[in-house]
Amino acid sequence: MAKLPVLIGRRLGQLLPIIVFATFVVFALLQFVPGDPAVTLAGDYASKERIEEIRQQYGFDRPLLVQYGVWLLHAVRGDLGNSLLSSAPVFDLILQRLPNTILIASYALVLAAMIGIPLGVLAATRIGSRVDTFVTSVASLGVALPSFWLAILLIVTFSLQARWFPATGARAFNVDPRGALQHATLPAIALATGVIAELARQTRSALIEVLNSQYVRTLRAKGLGPFAILWKHGLRNVSVTLLTLLGLQVNRLFSGAVVIEAVFAIPGAGSLVAYSAINKDFPVVQGVVLVLVTIVILVNLIVDVLNALLDPRVAEA
Repeated sequence: MAKLPVLIGRRLGQLLPIIVFATFVVFALLQFVPGDPAVTLAGDYASKERIEEIRQQYGFDRPLLVQYGVWLLHAVRGDLGNSLLSSAPVFDLILQRLPNTILIASYALVLAAMIGIPLGVLAATRIGSRVDTFVTSVASLGVALPSFWLAILLIVTFSLQARWFPATGARAFNVDPRGALQHATLPAIALATGVIAELARQTRSALIEVLNSQYVRTLRAKGLGPFAILWKHGLRNVSVTLLTLLGLQVNRLFSGAVVIEAVFAIPGAGSLVAYSAINKDFPVVQGVVLVLVTIVILVNLIVDVLNALLDPRVAEA
């Protein structure tokens, strides 16, 4: 446990290079988006002189590395710039939208853990049975099922026909918690389905390996009951694997939020970055990417710390 601060320090030391690399890649890729942001700002019928003036004003005429360096220096000081379309501060736009995305992603992660892990445990303890076949079949279907198609199906079934949940929009959780959860339920289910399937498959595989290990056979020979073996030894040994897998799924959830928010018309960070990329609002795209990358890295840091607490060998690795 004494090496835990070293682990945290090492992970924090990796934070800046990863953020710089990720944001630079996105910054470079945005240059290949068709169209000129200067033309977008000036208008389709603006003169060449006006377009060139805007290009110089916003620094679009500078080399790529210079543009990125200027943006990074401002970002380090907490200034993410202003939107090219609305002139609003990028940080304020993100603060308005990010809570909706975090709510949906967190909701989806909780659903995935509550459903996927028990399904994996159920299948692992009944290998070859109908239950095992059902779980593995459903998991395979869940992995292959497109989230946007499932989202549309959920809207048609539970919003338009049953009228159990709202079809579009969002509510602020701090203002209307019940309404926020009602609006987030269908998006969270659509977002969580693939994660549930992945967790069920990975839990089943990891648990089967543990339950078939030599030391578990020894415990059975000594007369230890199946329940004690499962909970005290089986799940405890796969807990590190499951935590790591949950941490990795956070990135998947934030990525999938772009599509899900578009289907449910949710004003979140995912829809914000998609709209900004289409309209060449580069400062907003860069700001959202920076915030989301930072969140994912911090979540993985928390997972590493929890893994080290569960298994001290992780901190020594």
